[in-house]
Formats: sequence, structure tokens, C-alpha cells
Amino acid sequence: MLTDEIIPLDQLKVLAPVLPSKILAVGLNYRSHAGEAGVGAPGLFSKFPNSLAGPNDPIWLFPESDNTHYEGELVIVIGKQAHNVNEADAPNYIFGVTAGNDITERTWQQTDLQWIRAKASDNFAPLGPFIVTGLNYNDLLVQTRVNGTTTQSESSASLIHSVDKIVSYTSRYITLEPGDVIYTGTPGSTGAMSAGDVIEVEVEGVGVLRNTAEPWDPNR
Repeated sequence: MLTDEIIPLDQLKVLAPVLPSKILAVGLNYRSHAGEAGVGAPGLFSKFPNSLAGPNDPIWLFPESDNTHYEGELVIVIGKQAHNVNEADAPNYIFGVTAGNDITERTWQQTDLQWIRAKASDNFAPLGPFIVTGLNYNDLLVQTRVNGTTTQSESSASLIHSVDKIVSYTSRYITLEPGDVIYTGTPGSTGAMSAGDVIEVEVEGVGVLRNTAEPWDPNR
């Protein structure tokens, strides 16, 4: 319900801007990150709703983890049910875009049978702060900063598989529902985080998603 009440933003806990039924992602989608390894079909994987984290939520560093990386990304938000959508029609199914951080525990990624722990643990999908409509998602600057230092910076124009192709390809196999999100891949190099590191992902026209790496707290 709309009211006339105004509350300063710094007095609020800002949640992730959407509650998706599915959190999907594409790996190896910038040559600066993957070389030629991403050429071919988009490499899909999934996270789970428990992975979702909002702005300023912690990025958990689990006790068994020693190699948890940030991955700043442009994220697509689906606007209406999409099933077997043609690439040319994909823009009609995209509500908007936001910023995301595809947290990945590299050791688990290499040693586990599947990427469930490595990609889908609690708080491993920070998202936000806003969903923005009307942007040219084919050419948006994606940047990551660690403690104020820029570590990733590249335009979505460099995606191996474009946003429209990702939506078309994914919808061929998985029916997408309104509010579902797709992380589109990370550029350049990623890095391991230490407790206290502040990770900022900025997508041009969207704003800054800020989270801090913290030791896992089983009581939160």
C-alpha cells in the first residue's frame, strides 16, 4: 500500500529487488575470463533461492572454505513466462537488469561432483540494489571493486553469448517465469576474498551492489 511516509534509506534494510523461483547463470561468457572455452552453447548452471542475498548482506566465508571468489555480473530479470522464445523476440520477455555477484568457492568447484556447494550455498547470490528497465543491456559497463580498488571492468558488449541469446537458449529447455533471474557471466579475473573485504559490483545505469565478506555465522 502506498503512503506519504518518507524514511531515509540509511534507516532501512534493503532487500534483494526480486524473489526468483529460479536463479540461473551462464559460465565462461567473456573471453577475458575464459578465453575460447566459452565458445559453443551457453554453459548453464543454477543457484538456489537460499543463495539470494540483498545489498549489504554478508558474503559467507565457510570454515571449510579457503578459496571463495567474487564474480561481478550483469543480471537479467525475466518479465513474463518464456518458453522456447526466439532470439529476436527475447527483448519482449526481459523486464530489466540489475547487478549480481556470482560467489564461487573454487576448491569445491574443482573437487565436488557437482557445483551445488560451490555456487549455491547460502548468500552466494548477492543481487541488487535496483532493477532498471529501458537500458541498452547489450552495452553496459560492469565493474567490480574490492576495498575500493577496481578489479574487473568490461562492457556487456563483450559477452560471448548475448543477453537475447541467453534468454532464447535457456527458455528452450527451462520455462522461465516472471521474476526469474539469469547471471550472464563475469569478465576478466576473479579473486579470493578475506574476511572484512568489501565487494562492490556496479552496473552502468543500475547502481552499486555492496556486500562484505564475513566468517560464516550459523546463528544468522
